[in-house]
Amino acid sequence: MAKNLMRAVQYSKYNGGAADLKHAEVPIPSPKKDEVLIKVEAASINPIDWKIQEGVARPFLPRKFPHIPGTDVAGEIVQVGSGVQSFKVGEKVVAVLGNGGALAEYAVAKEGSTVPRPPEVSAPEAAALPIAGLAAHQSLTQLAGLKLDGTGPQVNVLVTAASGGVGQYAVQLLKLANAHITATCGARNMDLVRSLGADEVLDYKTPDGVALKSPSGRKYDVIIHCAQNIPWSTFSANLTPKGKVVDTTPGFGTLMSVAAKKIKCSKKQLIPLFTSPKKENLDFLVKLVQAGKLRPIIDSKHPLSKAENAWAKSIEGHATGKILVEP
Repeated sequence: MAKNLMRAVQYSKYNGGAADLKHAEVPIPSPKKDEVLIKVEAASINPIDWKIQEGVARPFLPRKFPHIPGTDVAGEIVQVGSGVQSFKVGEKVVAVLGNGGALAEYAVAKEGSTVPRPPEVSAPEAAALPIAGLAAHQSLTQLAGLKLDGTGPQVNVLVTAASGGVGQYAVQLLKLANAHITATCGARNMDLVRSLGADEVLDYKTPDGVALKSPSGRKYDVIIHCAQNIPWSTFSANLTPKGKVVDTTPGFGTLMSVAAKKIKCSKKQLIPLFTSPKKENLDFLVKLVQAGKLRPIIDSKHPLSKAENAWAKSIEGHATGKILVEP
């Protein structure tokens, strides 16, 4: 391989799936004035990555083909842009990439979307954090209005798909928020979800799991919805009069439901989440991992040479925690 080239995985059209991921040698990117170049040690796959490939954001994303996907990376800075003040070559970091690029040996990230990675936090743990961790954090704090320092009143919260990428973090953060947590997941993950802090765990395939009924009969002040295809009527039946549902993976149906409910008199809310790569939020999560208060759950690790296997596993939708790719 030439010195200025790197290995990368990319796709050249919409709707190709894992089979359309191609391995290539491409030029190592150069950081702009406000960017850093990271030697990637680990990257994670999020559902939004393959949904972009399916065309959910067309024609805006990808900005051009061929496209190197992925937004979550952890690694070491090997070059800094001329205007970068916060980082130096050799520092370990975790970053959210604005335009993809994670499935490669090197990636560029904005200084404002990059945070330090302390020695206590491994590259796989850090790479598992950004999008999923930020989605959980922002759902709880910004949309549900919960305090993660335990000073708020106790609330009853349901987390659906609690063993998935976002759900695992939501359960753990809720424990910091003095919440009573009910969670749904598959039967094989019930013990794991209990170990993360859930007070009640439902097998989502059982009648009570389908109905989202708390075993203790509680109504929910907040539902953090990380699954798919649950009707509003099921949520509404289990909410308190002013309860909120935060949909972490909103689609067209969610947006239509939000519009429809604004016409009605109910004070129950359905709120779509659009995750923002806020540096202070990511730094907060990294420090929780460093302190042993947050534990990223890793489903599997795949070499970059087999990235298509990781991609296919994410599309299947049954991962326990995060799926990683390592160069």
